Amino acid sequence: MNTPLPQALDGALSTLPHDGGQLAVYSGGTGAPLLLVHSINAVASAAEVWPLFEHYRTSRSVAALDLPGYGLSTRANRPYTVRVMTDAIVKAARWLQAKHGGAPVDAVAVSLSCEFLARAAVENPGLFKSLTLVSPTGFRGGQVLQEAPGQTRYMPGLDKFLRGPGWGGFLFRQLTRPGVIRYFLEKTWGAKTIDETLWAYNCLSARQPNAECAPLAFLSGILFSADIHTIYRQVTLPTLVVHGVRGDFTDYKMLSIVSGQPNWQVQVLPTGAMPYFEVPQAYVAIQDKFLAAVAA
Repeated sequence: MNTPLPQALDGALSTLPHDGGQLAVYSGGTGAPLLLVHSINAVASAAEVWPLFEHYRTSRSVAALDLPGYGLSTRANRPYTVRVMTDAIVKAARWLQAKHGGAPVDAVAVSLSCEFLARAAVENPGLFKSLTLVSPTGFRGGQVLQEAPGQTRYMPGLDKFLRGPGWGGFLFRQLTRPGVIRYFLEKTWGAKTIDETLWAYNCLSARQPNAECAPLAFLSGILFSADIHTIYRQVTLPTLVVHGVRGDFTDYKMLSIVSGQPNWQVQVLPTGAMPYFEVPQAYVAIQDKFLAAVAA
């Protein structure tokens, strides 16, 4: 029997109806609204934003969601698409906004979810006040991602293979063995020292029913937008990019497509892809300065 997955964060847990299932949203604190969005990988969940949730709940009304197919949100054998993920962020942001009299929401996203957040902001003027993109995807050197609207980097042949009898589940089990989860976290950190609490939660999350469904969609490429450069260029909100210099997430050469725009700023820290775990004080100083300027 699988061990039930506990809450990733010490906050009030709400469930919102979304696309035939339920979206889990943690919340806590009082003040201006702030939404946190975890990354996408084999074992993602709101546990990835724990340091930010704990810090900002002392000064803001903070919410963090489990994206569809992850954490305590519904995990089902159903399509997982850019639209499903983007709409989940919009659903959580509108819920948070409604709790604060319609005030726009500051939002922080990690890795691939930065693409979903940027799209949500472009499509929903007035919903967000600012965006913070931590180690965002879509900026690797040599990639020109400005295809027709809605196009993705989907690989149908790989998807067919992954969904063949038994293959996807077998591959997922191999990729989520405890030692392999540790290996990929070390690649994310760019170091042997990782967050052990996150590792333990990831190991437990990987053993939940239907845990493979969303990650297999991720592996097929269908969650990566082939038009994301167009989307990023359309973002008019104040936008902060924070990234590190270690690990697998260090190539941001294509940030040049937006870094010259006055609403975008880039900060680099001597860390891996989740700097708020490694250098929380330095990260928060950058984040607070940005949010204070936006609020002024």
